Amino acid sequence: MMTLEAGRSSLLLIDFQEKLMPAIDAAEASVREALRLAQSARLLDVPVLATEQTPDRLGPTIPALSEFAADTLAKSTFDACRGCDIEGALGARQQVVITGWESHVCVLQTAFGLMAAGRRVHVVADAVSSRTPANKAAALARLSAAGAVIVTAEMVIFEWLTDAKNPRFRDVLKLVK
Repeated sequence: MMTLEAGRSSLLLIDFQEKLMPAIDAAEASVREALRLAQSARLLDVPVLATEQTPDRLGPTIPALSEFAADTLAKSTFDACRGCDIEGALGARQQVVITGWESHVCVLQTAFGLMAAGRRVHVVADAVSSRTPANKAAALARLSAAGAVIVTAEMVIFEWLTDAKNPRFRDVLKLVK
């Protein structure tokens, strides 16, 4: 199934770390979209998981996002599937919605690792970034060619909602407007 379902999805926040932020192109915009997704995930009972790349050097996840993560996994590998128990943390949910930094390194390699493990990966184009726009564009093209679904934050939110009669519709709609 191509449509995302809240009950089958997890949201993954990859390496949104304080010390990386000044170097990331359009960092604030990607954080804003990741935050809308995290807030929607909370309202719709979608688990949120975060990773941190060498947090002893790059610091913690930015506070605006860290409060939404049920678990934060430290890693040194670029592919979180190789560096920590991300599979165990994701559990049975097969759809993984990915946001984060750097698109062409940790986002890309983790997405490939999750796809190799049989997960359905959706990469949120407006909630990922890299140091340069060219690296982000190349990563999204490569991910799409490999079978990841490239989406936007609003696509994800409305697919999770499914129906305007969803009891959380009005609460989530406030995040979109």
